[in-house]
Amino acid sequence: MPSFDIVSEIDKQEIDNAINQAVKELATRFDFKGSTATIEWNAKDSKIELKAEDGSRLKSLHDIVTGKLARRGVDLRNVDRQDPAISPLGHATQDFVIKQGLDGDKAKEIVKAIKDQTFKVQSALQDRQIRVTGKKRDELQEVIAFLRSRDFDVTLGFKNFRD
Repeated sequence: MPSFDIVSEIDKQEIDNAINQAVKELATRFDFKGSTATIEWNAKDSKIELKAEDGSRLKSLHDIVTGKLARRGVDLRNVDRQDPAISPLGHATQDFVIKQGLDGDKAKEIVKAIKDQTFKVQSALQDRQIRVTGKKRDELQEVIAFLRSRDFDVTLGFKNFRD
């Protein structure tokens, strides 16, 4: 039976490239001369950490990083921007957490949307992805077209399409 998987993944190499570009821009910007502002990428935890002396420089760091991520093709819907933490001494930090895979609520929302459209397919959650199976290839293509037309606030990718 034909099947495919619905996933929500971001290429970590693209994130790494965007962070490297942001660090290069940070080193050359005039408003950051003599500053201790840093941008750090923790690939193991899928987290980007921004540090600056004050809130205004943190906002500039935020703009640099989001701009570079967007230019590298990273979908910003999968980037969870935490609230900035500004200490009384003036140090400011902010974390960007990269969401990989479909969490339980989003997966249930997607499965429910597929079932509400009365497609003749079965969908099941398997290890942070959704497997959709059906009898005809055309039905699966209709499901893909339907999912692309809706916005679920996450990046949707379609892998392992098999006949």
